[in-house]
Amino acid sequence: MITVLSDAAWGARENAHLHGKTAVGAAALSAQGNMYSGCNVEHRFRAHDVHAEVNALTSMTAAGDGPAVAIVIAAARERFTPCGSCLDWIFELGGPDCLVSFQGQPGGPVETLRADELMPHYPC
Repeated sequence: MITVLSDAAWGARENAHLHGKTAVGAAALSAQGNMYSGCNVEHRFRAHDVHAEVNALTSMTAAGDGPAVAIVIAAARERFTPCGSCLDWIFELGGPDCLVSFQGQPGGPVETLRADELMPHYPC
């Protein structure tokens, strides 16, 4: 399943709307087995940016699905983990056991950690 999520994340990344340099894609898997992808959508006023992880997770929620059990983040950077805000959303819509994977190139190695390993002191 990780390969399918990875492919979807890299595909979504192609649709990123950028003002900066880093295109990001994400694909989330719901407990029901459905997949939702998203990309970063940047705004000229950067405070309005939507991160790829949030795009994927809120698409899942908008579809009436959830919780997320896994999410893959695709960015052409090494060890590009979710930011603190995105981790907060992962905890909110997936929980501490949600698997968070990240990949720096298509077909490259995938690193996977639980959300609570990336943010061990989160107040659950």
